[in-house]
Amino acid sequence: MFDKHILVLGVGNILLGDEGTGVRLIQKLEEEYVFSENVELYDGGTLGLKLLEPICRSDFAIVVDIVRAGGAPGAIYRIEEKDLSRKIPYKSSLHELNIVETLIYAEELGNKPQTVVIGIEPGDYTSWSTELTGPVRNRMEDFVAAVLGEIENAGGAWKKAEQPVKIGRVV
Repeated sequence: MFDKHILVLGVGNILLGDEGTGVRLIQKLEEEYVFSENVELYDGGTLGLKLLEPICRSDFAIVVDIVRAGGAPGAIYRIEEKDLSRKIPYKSSLHELNIVETLIYAEELGNKPQTVVIGIEPGDYTSWSTELTGPVRNRMEDFVAAVLGEIENAGGAWKKAEQPVKIGRVV
């Protein structure tokens, strides 16, 4: 029934405030939703090249991260693969490699999935903090809805968990 492997990849550093929004979104999805067997949630943190393995085994990748595009903090963006290099400046990320570079490597290895980035404009992404800023925290439900919509569009399914699962974390 579900023939396309969909990777939902959250990236970022949870120790730098809004920089960790992608990872926080993955945590929220893991706690509050149940997905079809073709959907893989992946906390990519700041792994860089180590993300090639999950990316290369996917047919469709939804990358969730902050995007600094000059909008108001909390603005949500949908960036298609063809627009990635124009919309995401080279080395605009605090990660080892940005997503554009990682996708170039995936293509060289022979398996670059169709990709879309769902991003949110950060407030503060450089100060040491494990908390999201107000504008980003206030848009988290909209951010989740955007990602759930992409999962559906890619051929995946989801439903709210009957009983939310609180995943233990070391912070």
